[in-house]
Amino acid sequence: MYFYLSFLRPPPQNTSPTGFISITPQIANDLRTELCDATQDIYYTWFGPIPNDNSLSTPRMKLTTWRPSGAYKELRVPLPRGARAGQSWRLGLTCTGGFTVGLDGDADAFHAPLPVLSMPILLGVGAAGKQEQVERIYTLPLLGVPDARAMRIREQTSFDLDKKVWDSGVGLSSWLCDIYKERADIPGGSRELGRILFSHKAGNVLELGSCGNGIVSTTLAALRSSIVPEDLTIRDRIITTDLPSAMPLLHHNISANRALFTNGAPEALILDWDDELPALFHAAESPSLDLIIMADVTYNTTSFPALIRTLFRLITADAKSPLILLGYKERDAAERTLWDLAREIGVSFYRIGERTGREERRWKFGWVRLYGMRERKLL
Repeated sequence: MYFYLSFLRPPPQNTSPTGFISITPQIANDLRTELCDATQDIYYTWFGPIPNDNSLSTPRMKLTTWRPSGAYKELRVPLPRGARAGQSWRLGLTCTGGFTVGLDGDADAFHAPLPVLSMPILLGVGAAGKQEQVERIYTLPLLGVPDARAMRIREQTSFDLDKKVWDSGVGLSSWLCDIYKERADIPGGSRELGRILFSHKAGNVLELGSCGNGIVSTTLAALRSSIVPEDLTIRDRIITTDLPSAMPLLHHNISANRALFTNGAPEALILDWDDELPALFHAAESPSLDLIIMADVTYNTTSFPALIRTLFRLITADAKSPLILLGYKERDAAERTLWDLAREIGVSFYRIGERTGREERRWKFGWVRLYGMRERKLL
């Protein structure tokens, strides 16, 4: 299990250029249903003025010591000294001092709550109301790039569970970075999976369910862009799918990270598991899929029949069956029925890796486990 810094009471969209703003910070699990039960110091920094948010940051200051007993306490944060009307600033919260999360296989990166940045806060007259989104910055260990490259992923602050970064999305992205960086063999001897993930040849990948933010597809597209030659006439095609309500956030995150995609940006596509496959998969130029990726698709067991039907349609749509890579965090034992349903369509999974969460005494502990498809038996 990972824990995430966020805002129970978000910052305002605008405020007076003098004084302070009021927020309520929160440290909770990915679903925001379980509060962190450990004491944690929370620090804040202002970044701005926007759009030159890298030009200045205020010194890190302690905001509070988090305790579950004070989880709903409203706190005042002084505005940056010298800030003027018309400027916009972003508020960052951290428990470690840093404001990025390294997706490079370093387990220590996930031993503290993940830091968070607010959206720009306008000083002066502007739109009323509270902010509805936050942003987290992840760094990628791209080959040939001296410094890790930043990937910005925006989330909703509302209770919409499909528009937040979930543990399996972070864990699977971190595992991909680890395999990419070390060029290590994938446990279980799946050379074909390794070839598809990090081949110098273009490939076609589909992500089923993006959690509304596309972190896995964005990570894979950035990693592959540093491997695949830019002069290839055929580019990767990485398609990330979700419900219509997730499309605005997916499009934003793809656009915000476009500088990372020299081999082609991910495509956002509406795919409802209860419906037929989109027209793209019935067209003459339909992509022949090499890989299907899924992260945290097991939290709702009532959706399993629809998910299995969608998987079956995808893997039988072409003579060449795609492999499947699944990032899975068990929340309920009943979720393992997905394995039984998958075997009914000829798909068998086996475990190929894991990512661990916080392991100290006062923290909950859990795994994000990675599964690959061993084989598909013809039915």
